[in-house]
Amino acid sequence: MEIKLVEGWVAARASEVGPTGEQLSTSHFPSSTTKGWMQAEVPGTVLATLLKNKQIPDPFYGMENENIPDIADAGREHYTFWFCTSFQTPTGKFSSVHLKFRAINYSAEVYVNGQQSRLPGGMFMRHSVDISSCVKAPGGQNLLAVIVHPPDHPGAVPPEGGQGGNHDIAKDVAAQYVLGWDWMTPIRDRNTGLWDEVSVAFTGPVSIRDPHLVTTFYDQFPRSYLESSAELVNSSAADLQCSISIHVTLDLHDEATGAAGDADGDGDDGFCSVEGFASSQLSIKAGSSTVYTLPPLFFNKPELWWPNGMGKQPLYKVEITVSVDGYEESDVWSHRIGFRQIETHIDPATGGRKFVVNGQPVFIRGGNWILSDALLRLSKDRYDTDVGFHADMNMNMIRVWAGALAERPAFYDACDERGLLVWQEFWITGDCNGRGVEPSEQSWPLDHDLFLRCARDTVKLLRNHASLALWVGGNEQVPAADINQALQYELRLNSSFGSDSGESRVLEEDVTQFLDGTRTYVQGSLWSGFGEGQGDWSDGPYGIQNPEDFFADDYYSFGFNPEIGSVGVPNAATIRATMPPTAWDPPTMQEVEGGYIKDVPNKTWDYHKYIPYCDPENDVKSQICTYGKYTGLDDFCAKAQLANYVQYKALFEGWNSRMWEKYTGVLIWKNQNPWPGLRGGLYDFLLDQTGGFYGVKSAAEPVHVQLNLGSSFVEVANATSDRLANAWLDASMWDVQGQCIYKETSKQLMLDAFKTTKLSQIRFNSITETKGTYFVLLKLFDESGLQVSRNFYWLHPQGGDYSLLGADFRVKKVPVQVAASSQQKGDLLQITALVQNIPPSETSPKGSLSQGVDDTSGRGVAFWLHFSVLQGTYDKHKADQRLLPVTYSVNYFSLVPEESLTVQISFKVPKHITPVLVLEGWNVHRLEVDYKAK
Repeated sequence: MEIKLVEGWVAARASEVGPTGEQLSTSHFPSSTTKGWMQAEVPGTVLATLLKNKQIPDPFYGMENENIPDIADAGREHYTFWFCTSFQTPTGKFSSVHLKFRAINYSAEVYVNGQQSRLPGGMFMRHSVDISSCVKAPGGQNLLAVIVHPPDHPGAVPPEGGQGGNHDIAKDVAAQYVLGWDWMTPIRDRNTGLWDEVSVAFTGPVSIRDPHLVTTFYDQFPRSYLESSAELVNSSAADLQCSISIHVTLDLHDEATGAAGDADGDGDDGFCSVEGFASSQLSIKAGSSTVYTLPPLFFNKPELWWPNGMGKQPLYKVEITVSVDGYEESDVWSHRIGFRQIETHIDPATGGRKFVVNGQPVFIRGGNWILSDALLRLSKDRYDTDVGFHADMNMNMIRVWAGALAERPAFYDACDERGLLVWQEFWITGDCNGRGVEPSEQSWPLDHDLFLRCARDTVKLLRNHASLALWVGGNEQVPAADINQALQYELRLNSSFGSDSGESRVLEEDVTQFLDGTRTYVQGSLWSGFGEGQGDWSDGPYGIQNPEDFFADDYYSFGFNPEIGSVGVPNAATIRATMPPTAWDPPTMQEVEGGYIKDVPNKTWDYHKYIPYCDPENDVKSQICTYGKYTGLDDFCAKAQLANYVQYKALFEGWNSRMWEKYTGVLIWKNQNPWPGLRGGLYDFLLDQTGGFYGVKSAAEPVHVQLNLGSSFVEVANATSDRLANAWLDASMWDVQGQCIYKETSKQLMLDAFKTTKLSQIRFNSITETKGTYFVLLKLFDESGLQVSRNFYWLHPQGGDYSLLGADFRVKKVPVQVAASSQQKGDLLQITALVQNIPPSETSPKGSLSQGVDDTSGRGVAFWLHFSVLQGTYDKHKADQRLLPVTYSVNYFSLVPEESLTVQISFKVPKHITPVLVLEGWNVHRLEVDYKAK
């Protein structure tokens, strides 16, 4: 059995307490009331503990991070901390006890009941300490004390900032973002602490380590084998006879959520079916270990795991048990896997890297991931929300950027469940490792053996996850030559998994004896089918763009862009929640050369890495002021959401337009922020989605109808394996008065699989030249009449703006009506809301709808509607009343006259909270929606 040490931790600055580690773990065990000690955040960091105890200001609020001592100034001893807790020895049969640290930063000494062990450096290394000889008898209380030291080379932050500060952190094997980036403020303790799980394992004389599970396919996937091996460690002084067995069950999924049927994912709630079993006998010498290959298990037509948007994600629970003659069960290990085959090669047609899953090409539309929290307050709930948001946006890949972490298993569990392919990088960045401003050395880290030990251990930790698709040596750089050569060799493909050229051969070797053997290793993010492919700087750009530019023939010259970035200002409520009132002023509008209006931020916004919505150097006018000059924080942020939506939707639609002809994929830089940053991001640190979130959600649909903003052709991007025959399209245009000025229906459309089909061109000029701003609505239906895709645009003639959407447009309120119902499962509330734009003369029977109508109302397009959930009745004196996170099937949407839309809303309801559902919009009255069952 294994117990996790989560509760009861206390911490203290090592320089401020007297007892030694031996004393702390015997006679002087502290509590939170002991002088100098406090409750600790474990897993977590020193800063997380100090913040929990209000010993420092909140580094995420305003500019308070500047008021926290930096390790470069305070010294490493300032962030060298003791962490202490206790655990009880369980009753039951066991002979071996190991204290396990899944990761620490950076090195440590451990004391258990007075016995000392040293843990070497390396942020991404698991540690296992044999404490069998010092653990108390069953029922006894064991005392644990750990002193954690910061990275050996924590570095410093120059006055001008920079990417990775002075780059010294790269001398160690650690996360590099902690010295600050152009999207991140420095983390003062460099993430020192017990930042991942601590546990104690009680086993018999033989324990199981690092099983390797590999699915292989034959006959185009109907026939499959599960190959498996495990390291078995005999910690006893006797030769032992053992039996090892493998047991496979299918975890049945909740169709409503896509999650596994049991809450913890272990398949023990009865929702499973037995799929395979095998066992065998072996002997293990005293005090030795062996890697044992189990008999392969045959599966006939297993349920295949698919990326998001291409199918479901069935997961099989694999349980391996070792028993010892005369002892019975000695140890057990379990993991969930997916039956799938991932291949990748350079596509000869585009030069971009192509991913193929289960024989089907996957057009990659995803984004870059930093981490969920800069203080490493990591949790399963947060991972589930983060990854769920990516799946909700219809993304199919997350790139785990090299300057951050090897994420924790719960992150990959969530990606397994939601179908997000993972591109995993090791801890090398161009900025810190030889391509940035000096000093910056490709030869770093200083200890190459340590880097490789961490890399090997990370591979073993993660390799069984279905979602893991690719290993990459570094971001915009390759590791030092000897490290790179070692990774290329140790992560080489087994011959049964083909080669980087796309070939496939017959099984020749035991793939489970490889470190991985099933996934391609690429030496850097700009090599081998990414960007230009030879390592030259060919990713980006990273600022605001003209939406139509994404469709230009010369916009991006290469097949796969690994990072392209843009703006991402959140809603005004987030600004108020994360900054003091003195920083609530939006950027000032300054006219610059050429008549451009540039947005210049205040000091706090600048500290939070704001970038402008105007770029005179690239002929991009202010994408906020195009709606008219903003009048305050709320107006600025509201217009920013319009710009965010347009920007990111156009980006993905530009790639859709040339799917498989020019492009194989694109990843946004970046999807989220690990602190309240204002640069990039499709949802904010507080988990509120921006307009950009829903722009991506629209554009990344598996089948998507869109308007090419460059050519005015209507296109359908079909990224699925299904051909749509006899589909039909409705295209219409509307003016700001709500009059339909153009409508056309196209029938009997043939939309091939894995292809973008160009349909008819809309002649806008003759219709709209005197209209100014206008709206375009596209609806695609299959032959049965089911709506497959809906897309809404607001446009203006070339050289125009959106001033017609200004004050006059907003004064005339459009009568929107909402009918809602709800159901609650535990703490999860699910609301179904039907939103209707119905003229007053056609309203529904009284009492059936919530509505806002007065004498200023009239027919029109209900523009830019969005729901939100509050923690109670609105109170203008409270800075933030939002209940977060909330999942919406659609948000930030518009309805033409007589149109309706159904929105699914779900969220967890905290105790003693009565949520209020609110609908607001650009030109509608604010509605509080009654969703309770009648």
